[in-house]
Amino acid sequence: MNLLLLSNSTNFGEEYLEYPKKEIKNFLEGNKDNAIFIPYAGVTFGWDEYTYKVNESLREVDIKVNGIHTFENPIKSIENADAILVGGGNSFQLLHLLYTNNLIDIIKEKVKSGIPYIGWSAGSNMACPTIKTTNDMPIVEPASFKALDLIPFQINPHYTEATIPDHGGESREARILEFLEVNKEMIVVGLPEGMIIKLRNGSYELIGTKEVKIFQSGKNSFYIKTSEELNKLFNYNTIT
Repeated sequence: MNLLLLSNSTNFGEEYLEYPKKEIKNFLEGNKDNAIFIPYAGVTFGWDEYTYKVNESLREVDIKVNGIHTFENPIKSIENADAILVGGGNSFQLLHLLYTNNLIDIIKEKVKSGIPYIGWSAGSNMACPTIKTTNDMPIVEPASFKALDLIPFQINPHYTEATIPDHGGESREARILEFLEVNKEMIVVGLPEGMIIKLRNGSYELIGTKEVKIFQSGKNSFYIKTSEELNKLFNYNTIT
């Protein structure tokens, strides 16, 4: 499989998709003639607007996407896709519409056959076994919390250890530990903003300058900062 999973679309002070656009270009290589964009996670803005925004950003690297919502048959659009890009927004809305449009199985089939999959934020959550480690409010009820199950771990996008002064709510870490208390078999990767996980040719690569945090039930959480550590954790071949 070929996956490019971004924590976020936009770093503070940058233009939309500024930090990952060159990675996106290199990742897609020749697979961009019919790149399908899934904007379903967009809730407070239109999908045409969302697709336009992505195209405006990626124009610099000579990439154009086609919004899946513009096709009469969304399943057929995925069948014919050279690449799939899934934008951020609300993970529950995104997954709900993937189920509603019967897209889960065909996306999994296409990605497992090798076509590139790029997701950011909610789009990265979709690559996980479930969406249970999203940061989003459940504004709709999907048919299931089960997602595409393309990777053997959960991602928590936008991971941060920052807390709000004088605020009594749970930290991000506390929420993840709650998840692990009832999902003991799972590993959670806290992916800070500006970080990317790439899977290609059977190996993972960590892209970015920050450390990512690993959470496992019954073990102390710890940081990793190299591709080798990530591959060792998930028993993939070491990057050479």
